[in-house]
Amino acid sequence: MTAPLLEARDLSRHYQVSRGMFKPSATVKALNGVSFSLSGGETLAVVGESGCGKSTLARALTLIEKPTGGHLMIGGTDAATVDAAGTKALRKRVQMVFQNPYASLNPRKRIAQMLDEPLLLNTGLTAAERRERVAAMLAMVGLRPEHAQRYPHMFSGGQRQRIAIARAMMLQPGLLVADEPTSALDVSIQAQILNLFMDMQERTGMAYVFISHNLSVVEHIADRVMVMYLGRVVEFASKARLFAQPLHPYTRALLSATPSIDPQRRAQKIRIVGELPSPLNPPSGCSFHKRCPYAQARCSIEEPQLRPVDGSEVACHFADAVADGSALPRAA
Repeated sequence: MTAPLLEARDLSRHYQVSRGMFKPSATVKALNGVSFSLSGGETLAVVGESGCGKSTLARALTLIEKPTGGHLMIGGTDAATVDAAGTKALRKRVQMVFQNPYASLNPRKRIAQMLDEPLLLNTGLTAAERRERVAAMLAMVGLRPEHAQRYPHMFSGGQRQRIAIARAMMLQPGLLVADEPTSALDVSIQAQILNLFMDMQERTGMAYVFISHNLSVVEHIADRVMVMYLGRVVEFASKARLFAQPLHPYTRALLSATPSIDPQRRAQKIRIVGELPSPLNPPSGCSFHKRCPYAQARCSIEEPQLRPVDGSEVACHFADAVADGSALPRAA
């Protein structure tokens, strides 16, 4: 059996936050015990509200920030324990595409310079070989050779995101982390970028961690979906199973908020009341219980653990009732 390309085990990232001159500092558990594995050619989508830990997970996976707990195995090497040289070597295998193509490209550099820089710093290729690699990558993302001598301000948003993808691909990584890569683009351009991602995966066999708010996009591109809430995973399932039978109340609410042409799906709206709790003071028990329409007394006391239920992994005390088709209890 082939070893996974990437494996996270109880991955955590905590921050110490000052609360004022005379108050003790507080701990924000931005990422709190996340576990999953990913193989080549697979796309894992990570979804959830702002503040749930998606971008923190992206920074941990790309080694921008080291985790404060757990293990991150990349190609069998624990990224949390390697030295600086080992971290540099692992970074070649994991690259990132950022959300805003207008901010992620250096406005003072030509496109050829930006694409050449990773090769210049990390490979022993000659100048001619690097130019050839740059031209081939521009062609792969649908840009012309003359684009190499232009500056970022001379391109549209969709073209800039293609350039950002090309830059991330220059070192031929095994894993690409895409943090909301289409949210800043027009809808018509979003489809082009998604199709580019899928085409490149088919050509290269790379794996994606695709972070998104847009569940319609996730349904189009993902193989598996991980739903996060306040730094924890609340549901983890294949795309087909999660969209057909979501088992966690939070997942059900997210899906009900997604625009759909299906009249039945439009009619099944689930309203979440209240705001996302402060990560400085998360609720006891289930972190979702104060907003959950089905919360019972045990939900405020006992924290549900992620467990297998009907082919999915769910952190909810009543997931079995959903899987069996039983009526969920109303909030106590």
